[in-house]
Amino acid sequence: MQNIIVLGAGIIGLSIAYTLYKAGDSITVIDRDPAGDKVSFGNAGSIAVMEVNPASVPGVFWKVPGWMLNPLGPLSVRPNYSLKLLPWLYRFYLASKEQHALRSHQALVALNTHAYRDMIPMFKDIGVIDALKQKGALVVYESDIGFQQDQNMWALRIKSGIITEYLSGDDARKYEPALGERVKHGMFVPQAGYVTDPKYIVDQLRTWLIKHGVKFIQDEVNSIQKSPNNMSLEGRKTVYTADKVVLATGAWSSCLTKQQGEKCYLESERGYNTTIRNPDIKISREIVFAERKFVITPLTCGLRIGGAAEFGGLNNPPNYKRSDALVKLAQLYFPDLKQTIGTVWSGHRPSTPDSLPVISRSMSCDRLFYAFGHGHLGLTQCAITARLIKEMIFNETSDIDTSMYSIERFN
Repeated sequence: MQNIIVLGAGIIGLSIAYTLYKAGDSITVIDRDPAGDKVSFGNAGSIAVMEVNPASVPGVFWKVPGWMLNPLGPLSVRPNYSLKLLPWLYRFYLASKEQHALRSHQALVALNTHAYRDMIPMFKDIGVIDALKQKGALVVYESDIGFQQDQNMWALRIKSGIITEYLSGDDARKYEPALGERVKHGMFVPQAGYVTDPKYIVDQLRTWLIKHGVKFIQDEVNSIQKSPNNMSLEGRKTVYTADKVVLATGAWSSCLTKQQGEKCYLESERGYNTTIRNPDIKISREIVFAERKFVITPLTCGLRIGGAAEFGGLNNPPNYKRSDALVKLAQLYFPDLKQTIGTVWSGHRPSTPDSLPVISRSMSCDRLFYAFGHGHLGLTQCAITARLIKEMIFNETSDIDTSMYSIERFN
């Protein structure tokens, strides 16, 4: 039996702890606030198997300045962080080259097509399978131009095995009667799904692990070092030792990879949402508003309206005007949405330039493993990431080529 420490108690870290525990290892999870608020709590709850296209594709880089001109638009950069973001933006530009973008697409396909295969058994085991709703997702467009511009993206999705159904505006309103006349086109993706409350999933998974003897420690690890026979981790409270370590601390992970001499182009892509507890409209599935870059999901805690991508590092305070702006956007599509008061939230999505997570053994230490950088797809990819990390730790043969997720790509 190996003694393994998992750093990070978000959905990725907890899924890894679950999978390694099931494999027979002794697991300890260390997090500065194991039960506290995380990006895993505030996401849209999407099981976004259709999101197999990287953010950086040919031509998209030149749209970035236009998006940034609108301070409450889908993308913004805090002025005091713009220079620090330049290395990441340059890698984003390189990732948009056609050959690179295609490789990223194929790597996302490999992860997302396995999402349910690994997720459903875990959800059944921890008792949350009823919270998984496989009702499909509706992607809507308000203009002919916007719909046409996305056709290459849809062609790649269809080629990768994503089932789609074209809908006229009227057809889309048959699926979701609350939608207004602004919607002109839609695409229905039956394979997509959502969970009724992502916080519930995380809380139940953590509770299950504690019940089964997984140890949780509240601490912040500042350094990781390799000893002759084990790993040494220096926390604020004490020093921990383990046979192996998995780093799954989301947007904060690059601080520790740099200590190993390994570059990692990882940025906080802050997301925002507003959750309206008692909305005056009803929807039955996740709806994605393709041109405005936001989503709405019917959760048990309320109607969640989420989106936006803001780059400002980990220390800038949130700008909740962006949460308010998302509600105003939703009203454009739902004329009967009068209740606009809700709970606002923001969180740090760990974002890489090529939209691929880092699922990798460290280059400098064969006892250290990385699992972070999932961007918008942490919930979707949590279980498959856990399986891949388990296969790496046990030197098992995998049916997925993991080289595209290696931290070596940044070095």
